[in-house]
Amino acid sequence: MSIANHQLSVTEKVGYALGDLAANLVFQTLVTFIAFFYTDVYGIPAGWASLIIFWAGILGGALFTPVMGAIADRTRTRWGKFRPWILWTAIPFGAIVMATFATPDFGPTGKLWYAGVTYLLLVMIYSANNLPYSALSGVLTGSMAERNSLSSYRFVAVMVAQFIIQVLVYPIVLWAGAGDKAVGFEKVMMVLAVVGVVCLLITFLTTKERVIPKPEQESSVAADLKDLFRNRPWVIMLALTTLVFVALALKGGSYIYYFEQFMDKAAMAAFLENVGFTRFFSAEDPASSTFSLYNATSIICQIIGIFFSKALADKYGKRNVFGGFLFLSTLFLLAHLLMPATAVAGVFVLQIGHGLAYGVTVPILWAMIADVADYSEWKNNRRATAIIFSAMIFGLKVGLSIGGALVAGLLSYYGYAKDLAVQAPETLTGIRLLISVFASLPFLIGCGLLFFYEIDKRMETQIETDLLNSRAENLA
Repeated sequence: MSIANHQLSVTEKVGYALGDLAANLVFQTLVTFIAFFYTDVYGIPAGWASLIIFWAGILGGALFTPVMGAIADRTRTRWGKFRPWILWTAIPFGAIVMATFATPDFGPTGKLWYAGVTYLLLVMIYSANNLPYSALSGVLTGSMAERNSLSSYRFVAVMVAQFIIQVLVYPIVLWAGAGDKAVGFEKVMMVLAVVGVVCLLITFLTTKERVIPKPEQESSVAADLKDLFRNRPWVIMLALTTLVFVALALKGGSYIYYFEQFMDKAAMAAFLENVGFTRFFSAEDPASSTFSLYNATSIICQIIGIFFSKALADKYGKRNVFGGFLFLSTLFLLAHLLMPATAVAGVFVLQIGHGLAYGVTVPILWAMIADVADYSEWKNNRRATAIIFSAMIFGLKVGLSIGGALVAGLLSYYGYAKDLAVQAPETLTGIRLLISVFASLPFLIGCGLLFFYEIDKRMETQIETDLLNSRAENLA
């Protein structure tokens, strides 16, 4: 089987990328707003919100993910292993998204139960949808260069979703609800859920699975697990993914508190005036306007970084590029600790540096997981794509659960109370630490783990060549 047989059309790359647009309309909302939604919109105490985010995420996401991986690897349909799950879960996914962001008027205990059950169902259906979707990238093509290209397409879609959620959603929520955040969230999430369902259906219709396991391959869960835990790159990627998403959930969930509570409102209003924001948009609420502009700046910079990602990864290898730029992005993030509440311009400069550096890493993480699936097939002569990709989704869910819970939990620890006009000094210090020190530590540990990850550029080339030759022999 030649490399030419594994070339992907632009239509297929765009169609596949729309699946990540759909997933990230939800994922980015959870990263950015779930703690805020529970504490400041639905009125759940921060401590209880922390417990809901953590335990529902662990039970519905982390523990369910390996089970879903084993099920997906054993799915047999005329559409393949993974594409049908995108079809089957699309409509339930949209329905549960709408339920999660509804705000029925229950009592204090009823709200806790409603939030816990809907969040549990959401992370379960997310796993049932997104694990097969992620695994699909490992079977669309056996070409590592095409996978790098595919990852770039899908993460442009991620950045589009991130822009929609982090820049546009909060102002639209305030407008759609006429100041009532609960009504605004319900209306906005209903629209996003419908858009997501349509995108998932397009992904199903435009993709094709090409990398097929050998018919004689042993297919038992025990054999899959045995291969996994002998696969050191997989173990490292599991830990790395968890750490990355802990950091993303920590910083993403803290930004709204950072601008609403820590940054100086007069300084933000002056900054918005100086950069010309008020010529085009109202800045009556400088905190929400600065929050949106800050996120927009970051996303634009990440998109720029993504465009450099493929060329750098092709030349220097995924491991080296990912580790180097993750470390650089962490330094910019950590430097937020040095910024006083009035240094709005300085905060934006740091976020530009962080966004450019982090953007380079965004597509590479997922492409590395596909390489780990190839590494397993290369070493063990067996392929179990979905259960390999379960490392990513498992890590994503554990990271999101821990990071989201830490946002609410640390706010509670530092004495945050939503009804206070001015937070206590120790609370403001805690918010400042959240987006700098606490968010940086998981990234730094992840950089250290990469010293033990053995799939470098030379090994990538060897694995690709050997597997293409092996698959050609099987077809002969």
